[in-house]
Amino acid sequence: MTQPKFQLQRNAFGRLVLESADAGRYEGVVPVRAFPVADPGAGISLINTDGHEVGWVDRLSDLPESQRLLIEEELASREFMPQLQQLIAVSSFATPSTWTVRTDRGPTTLVLKGEEDIRRLGRDGLLVLDSHGIQFLIRDLSKLDKTSRRLLDRFL
Repeated sequence: MTQPKFQLQRNAFGRLVLESADAGRYEGVVPVRAFPVADPGAGISLINTDGHEVGWVDRLSDLPESQRLLIEEELASREFMPQLQQLIAVSSFATPSTWTVRTDRGPTTLVLKGEEDIRRLGRDGLLVLDSHGIQFLIRDLSKLDKTSRRLLDRFL
């Protein structure tokens, strides 16, 4: 485990504070993932309130637990990308179409405006954008059940 060149803590208002001999002291630091889907544990930029990078984390797993937990908590409060686990039903194979799905955050419905709102991520992944701008992630198509894959194939 390598030691970071900075210290992180929360201030009295719950905002992240970065202190570094090189960069100085910054309140209200925000972590941003460089590779949010492909490699969420690598490449975390720490951005100050002016939008400038004041710290960098190669791998979250390299940080001491206390700092890793602070960054993970902050990321979790800002990121919302449910993982689509099952397609239960679709209202129509023409778009717009209402999908009833099961995600890692529970059952929900989404409206797919058009086939262009389904994007491939590498060989096995998909990103589905609903009409409200929420992105649903399918990490591995092969892990979906047969019915889900059959329904999804009609839109690909």
